[in-house]
Amino acid sequence: MEILRVENLSFTYPTEQAQALRGVSFSVKEGEFILLCGASGCGKTTLLRLLKEELAPEGTTEGAIYYKGKPLAEVTRRESAEEVGFVMQDPDSQIVTDKVWHELAFGLENLGLPRSAIRLRAAETAGFFGISDWFGGNTDELSGGQKQVLNLACVMAMHPALLLLDEPTGQLDPIAASEFIATVKKLNTELGLTVILAEHRLEELFPLADRVIVMENGAVVSDARPCETPAALRRSGKGATVLPGLPAAMRIFDALETEGASPVTVKEGRAYLRSACRNGTRALPEEAGSVAGPVALELKNVCFRYEKTAPDVLRGLSAQIREGEIFAVLGGNGSGKTTMLDCLAGLRRPYAGSVSVYGKKIKDYKNNSLYRGVLSYLPQDPKTVFVQDSLEADLTALCAAMGKPAEESGAAVREQAARFGVEGLLARHPYDLSGGEQQKAALAKMLLSDPRILLMDEPTKGMDAAAKNDLMETLRRLSGEGRTVVMVTHDIEFAAVCADRCAMLFDGEIFAEGAPRAFFSDNNFYTTAANRIARGFYDNAVTVEDVVTLALGNRQ
Repeated sequence: MEILRVENLSFTYPTEQAQALRGVSFSVKEGEFILLCGASGCGKTTLLRLLKEELAPEGTTEGAIYYKGKPLAEVTRRESAEEVGFVMQDPDSQIVTDKVWHELAFGLENLGLPRSAIRLRAAETAGFFGISDWFGGNTDELSGGQKQVLNLACVMAMHPALLLLDEPTGQLDPIAASEFIATVKKLNTELGLTVILAEHRLEELFPLADRVIVMENGAVVSDARPCETPAALRRSGKGATVLPGLPAAMRIFDALETEGASPVTVKEGRAYLRSACRNGTRALPEEAGSVAGPVALELKNVCFRYEKTAPDVLRGLSAQIREGEIFAVLGGNGSGKTTMLDCLAGLRRPYAGSVSVYGKKIKDYKNNSLYRGVLSYLPQDPKTVFVQDSLEADLTALCAAMGKPAEESGAAVREQAARFGVEGLLARHPYDLSGGEQQKAALAKMLLSDPRILLMDEPTKGMDAAAKNDLMETLRRLSGEGRTVVMVTHDIEFAAVCADRCAMLFDGEIFAEGAPRAFFSDNNFYTTAANRIARGFYDNAVTVEDVVTLALGNRQ
């Protein structure tokens, strides 16, 4: 049975000439799991919001949307609230109450359900999602992963028939993201729930999806089964931004130009590599590890807690980051990564230990001198860096604050905007950009201050594979100029291909660090899919390029 049909849907935002959606058509059967993917700004979020009437953006709409055979405009608000669930990218943007139990009950109360029914649904939902232990807790004390699980639980308490998710794992660490994705698939399998999920995290979702819809410039360029998607994209000549983000098994298979059905999962990739790897185990040379240069940043026995009676978030943390080094910090949600960055940026002061920038105590940088050509900080939420009504005005205002002459500011703004592919968005309000576009715009603003040190909290959040590759090239160029980059990231593959050195932060301390190949080869969970595929066949191969290099060598 068809639950949703979209016919020739086009949409244009107010004051915009270009269409955000162009002739989009597809249908969804009841119980299907649809993965929606494409470059940042391709129209995924716009499409999902148009499928839920209450969240539909202002603008001009052409075409038609049918829900259970009925035009969406004829679906009542109550039907939409109950039957069409929506989980947003930012976990905090969907939470409206102060207590977990009240959040679970909030939507049900608005439907006017009896108290007994609300209590039963809340208890049943809390049990299913495993949130009984923090049922009575405060919502502002939850981790990012817990908040997103709570958002999903609140939606499911309404008993929806269609679940829409807009990049729901964008702010979660790999383990929390895997658990969240597994929960969504469980709902799809056990309840027959229809799911449409927009994501850039394709490695784990491709094997779970029934169909993959790829969008480019507001149009659908491919609608096929996961294993057929690469061939469909190549035939169409479209989706170049999606191909580099396909699961590692598919990229290895494609790079080795093998005939037949492409593997999708790590298990299938290992089976394929077992048949292709017949000349014995080989290994790549070890990496140098730390960059040889003067120390740019140093933490010595840093301890920090948010309240006097609260436990320490950082527990004697020590680290040295050298000039020109790209240093990636990984770890679970709540391990202290963002707090560490805040201390490095001088935004929080540890109660013990010291933080130094180029050998000078951070407290000795007076009158904001630390932020004038020395250090720049990209926070986890890029919206917080924008203060003007347009992106161009925001970037220009920063140039003025840095003392740049007006005649230089315009050229500098255009140069940075072009570098990150947001030059066409300069007239837009920063809050009207997609999550990936906001991230790229925030990076452009960050570099306008010409910092020697860049601190970045989740810099690839919301970015497609092509944008990540552009960012990697930018960071590598900056590193070559002697600039230092410290990034906190959940994006393991990006860290593996971009960083000079990686570190694992756990319980407020760095437990391990090293060059990417050595670091990720020793991990089971915090490692790349390529490493899982190659383990036992090729030593210390952690990227798709590593595996392909060794596999091609075995063929010679």
